[in-house]
Amino acid sequence: MSVDDRQRKAERIRHLLDTEGDSVHENTQVFNDGRYESTADLEDYEGLKDEARAIKEDAIERLPELIDQVTEAVEANGGTVYIADDAADANRYITEVADGRNVVKSKSMTSEEIEVNESLEASGADVWETDLAEFVLQVADEAPSHIVAPAIHKSREEIAELFNEVFEPEEPLETAEELTQFAREYLGEKILDAEVGMTGANFVTADTGTLALVTSEGNARKCVQATDTHVAVAGVEKIIPTIEDLQPFVELIGRSGTGQDITSYVSLFTPPGDSPTFGEGDELGPGDDREFHLVLIDNGRMEMREDDQLRETLYCIRCSACANSCANFQHVGGHAFGGETYSGGIATGWEAGVHGQDSAAEFNDLCTGCSRCVNQCPVKIDIPWINTVVRDRINRGKDGDLDFLVEGLTPDEEPGGVDPQKRLFGNFDTLAKLGSAFAPLSNWVAQTGTARSLMERTLGIDSRRELPEFERESLVEWFEDRGSRVDPDEARRQVAIYPDAYTNYVRTERGKAAIRVLEALDVHVDVPAAGESGRAPLSQGMVTTAQGNAEAVYDALAPAVAAGHDVVVIEPSDLAIFHREYERLLPEDDHAALKNNSYEIMEYVYGLLENGADVDALPGGDDDQIAYHSHCQQRTLDLEPYTVAVLEDCGFDVTTSDVECCGMAGSFGYKSEYYELSVDVGEELVDQFTTEENADRTVVASGTSCLEQLDALLTRRPAHPVRLLDTQ
Repeated sequence: MSVDDRQRKAERIRHLLDTEGDSVHENTQVFNDGRYESTADLEDYEGLKDEARAIKEDAIERLPELIDQVTEAVEANGGTVYIADDAADANRYITEVADGRNVVKSKSMTSEEIEVNESLEASGADVWETDLAEFVLQVADEAPSHIVAPAIHKSREEIAELFNEVFEPEEPLETAEELTQFAREYLGEKILDAEVGMTGANFVTADTGTLALVTSEGNARKCVQATDTHVAVAGVEKIIPTIEDLQPFVELIGRSGTGQDITSYVSLFTPPGDSPTFGEGDELGPGDDREFHLVLIDNGRMEMREDDQLRETLYCIRCSACANSCANFQHVGGHAFGGETYSGGIATGWEAGVHGQDSAAEFNDLCTGCSRCVNQCPVKIDIPWINTVVRDRINRGKDGDLDFLVEGLTPDEEPGGVDPQKRLFGNFDTLAKLGSAFAPLSNWVAQTGTARSLMERTLGIDSRRELPEFERESLVEWFEDRGSRVDPDEARRQVAIYPDAYTNYVRTERGKAAIRVLEALDVHVDVPAAGESGRAPLSQGMVTTAQGNAEAVYDALAPAVAAGHDVVVIEPSDLAIFHREYERLLPEDDHAALKNNSYEIMEYVYGLLENGADVDALPGGDDDQIAYHSHCQQRTLDLEPYTVAVLEDCGFDVTTSDVECCGMAGSFGYKSEYYELSVDVGEELVDQFTTEENADRTVVASGTSCLEQLDALLTRRPAHPVRLLDTQ
């Protein structure tokens, strides 16, 4: 990425932070909080998600068969099914059906994908969006910024100003009630005048040809019942086998998207309907005159189905949980975190599949791989992995003039066209090793104005971000000189501590503290030279390099695992990669062995204490006040409670952050194009830790990124929780 490209992206993000950020943040937070509350009421939330995923897996596996089945069902009911190859094919068919007649539409992201409005209007049809938010955007001539709430970026005041300027009502519109009433009356007339009603479909059941529409306003029903012709537009992935299969999705879709136990309207249409339609003069006409057309759209989906990495995208039910739970999306919305049609975490898969990788490349790096969205997705899609794979493909699609030279000199296994910024961060282990070898000189040189200016211009490393300082002696070297202080024959357990790059070369003090804490609890410790886990290259989309790292790490840790020893990890993101991504990077047996024997440091201390270790061997907290922030991936693995429990058992008074993300996200916060966004996200956490209640508490955080961000934004230095338990 050039300097100009970085500046353009930074300016775009700053603009959205200033103009749309507050509205997006307020609304997504409401949705996010509502989801937590609503899903907590479900008796078996995880079971419902498993059921929903199994149905989608089965449906996508049998998709050609289900397309034939739904076609037969709809045609038996008197309707017509058209299978469109792409957007142009779909628009041609829909335009022919509409034949220049007036059209009213309910909300449909698939119709946005194919840009059907433009096609219909070019043919002479009058087209109106009847969803309130879509109507606002149609009037404003803007694109949606959210899958479920497309006008989430607009405030009530902005909408009032828009309506007053465009429609010039007799009395200015101000309140939400006045705006809604105006839109209802205006669109009511459009619905009565229209002859064609268009809807999407949240689900289509193959056995009966039934369309399930989940809406909040009821406008979809009006579009269907008040018109002579109903055209339903849906991607082929919306088909599920039976009407009974709707049950888990109805339970999950509203809760996942907007935090509602159930949306206002769940409509099941098995068209053509037999209710009367409105004719001229508002006279009722016979219902059997209604036409129904189901347009099932491929537009790249069948290719996605054959793509092992993108296939999971087709399980998506477009609930927006991934967007609502994403800290970056919460602050900039879909106009930054989105492509030609789709926004949020899952948008990378959709955009790459239906519009191409260039569309996905515009926003793909806004996914930091924090994995929070995985637990929120109602069908358990591994969204971070899809984003990583697409990022890898984007990297490999770029040719470099010096490929032969770069590939020979760089320590990774990537092609020469990889952006230098990505290559630098993806090879952090090598950078840290060199920095440590030449410290403290390397630290001094890196902090000079000349070096900072050069790094910002050539690598996009923001000069406002403080760089890590490398230790001259690595943790591994320190331990080799020191040795273990607990006899293995007398030890309670034997442990291999995994020395992640940051702990090994930068924050060695937390590694030393972890060793001393474990030894105080009668654990024999070893620190093998294991190397980079693969997290750094994976975050840059350098999958082949990450796989090589994973294999090397497993080789280094395998002797300990084979001997029945435990692996203890200090950095949560590295434990997460052991547990999750290594499933894709290592042979099945190797992944299982490492996953089943690896633990986060505070989780491991908790286990020791629960199994008889003496808590008095650790320093007492004496009611010292602690403000604790848990790492994103630590929360995904549900490990936060262990840290809190250990600190409280040791006598600390602990309060925890409600803010879920620090905004640093590894290398993300160092990149000049994302610096303002990173800080904007982080300020929310800072606000919580500077309240009257928390202002004097010692700030503690588990993740490297969290510590770096808090250190930069707070006036008091944060610490890793294991350092509070250090016996030295």
